[in-house]
Amino acid sequence: MIKNEEYIVEVIDINANGGGVAKYEGMAVFIPGAVPGDVAKVKIIKVAKSYAVGKLLELVEASEHRAEPPCVYAAKCGGCVAQHIKYEFQLKYKQKQVKDCLERIGKIREVEVLPTIAMENPIHYRNKAQYPIREVDGKIQIGFYAAKSHQVVDIEDCVIGNQKNGAIVDAIRKFLKDNKISIYNEATHKGLARHLVIRNSINFDEAMVCLVINGKKLPHAQDLVERLRAIPGITGILLNHNTAKGNVILAEQTTTLDGRDYIMDKIGELTFKISLLSFFQVNPVQTKVLYDIALGVAALTGSETVLDAYCGIGTISLFLAKEAKRVVGVEAIPQAVANANENAQINGIANVEFVLGNAEDVVLGEKFDVVVVDPPRKGCEEDFLKTIVANAPAKMVYISCDPATLARDVKFMYENGYVVNKVQPVDMFPYTSHVETCVLLSRLTT
Repeated sequence: MIKNEEYIVEVIDINANGGGVAKYEGMAVFIPGAVPGDVAKVKIIKVAKSYAVGKLLELVEASEHRAEPPCVYAAKCGGCVAQHIKYEFQLKYKQKQVKDCLERIGKIREVEVLPTIAMENPIHYRNKAQYPIREVDGKIQIGFYAAKSHQVVDIEDCVIGNQKNGAIVDAIRKFLKDNKISIYNEATHKGLARHLVIRNSINFDEAMVCLVINGKKLPHAQDLVERLRAIPGITGILLNHNTAKGNVILAEQTTTLDGRDYIMDKIGELTFKISLLSFFQVNPVQTKVLYDIALGVAALTGSETVLDAYCGIGTISLFLAKEAKRVVGVEAIPQAVANANENAQINGIANVEFVLGNAEDVVLGEKFDVVVVDPPRKGCEEDFLKTIVANAPAKMVYISCDPATLARDVKFMYENGYVVNKVQPVDMFPYTSHVETCVLLSRLTT
């Protein structure tokens, strides 16, 4: 293939980023915005040794799996890369993505990956939004980054975000403009307003609004409070002071301008206190589905001691505690451990202990019957997995948000005496390329 030339290709597959894959004379062609079944005219914008990247110019024939995006910003915003794909097909390609990774990376052959569990109403599900704030040609832009860039797409409303957020974004935009608040510039590290972070509760009418600033004080802060107070349901207004260079959104120091510095929400029957820096799944509806699956495959009888590694604010630990003898949750972030202990008290659960530190250190001191892990996208450290193997729990329940690192870690456990019993994908992130997966691994006995 030749760069800048145009070709007619048939899209036959989909990649992990939600883009279409075609083949032309044996070479793979990756085409963002294409869907399997499309026949498309593409312009080649990159040619590598074994693949090319094409820009979709025209649909010669549209796939039956293609849909009209529900969001007006879909073509520009980099957040929801699968809006042009019918929801039923999104579920199928996420199932295939998990299976492909387990076979290709994990070397687990003939593994059954169950159909992805759909969300009944896959819009307005996110309970957290992080908006970069920038200024272009004198206009304040609050929105999300365009694909593969730090250019902000100015957004009034997001189809997967909470419906309250549009009014909050509008109030922030007008406050910044009316009070001539300087806007942060990544290149010069000058300007005050950097990000807007909103956390919502879906079970209670509560929202936390945080303006991230490159400084210690916000001019006209009381005006901001009064504007936001006019929006029903806002229970906390915060400033986060991030003066560091780089892409990290939130810093450690936070000032409360008005109300509380947390919100309350529920997963199933359990209630959780969620602070600004706490990790809490962004889709509580599907989180309940996911945790019920984890609890089901763990098949606890009430006699087990369970380890919940990467426990965060204790969400999974407290679910497990209902059917276990004892649960130990381990977390490396002090604030999360404090929140976890508060959440245990709020829910009246006594058979759980939360430990600050590294999970491998805790494992060395106690024998566990079941280990549950829900690591970040990078997966588990190999030293941790080695410690788990040495501890020899009968079961490991692995919850993953990245099929590739899941497959890598499952391969390690498989090579060290564990077999895959169940693989269940759950659609926690409709209209994106991401998928959550729950895997049950059992130790082979000799």
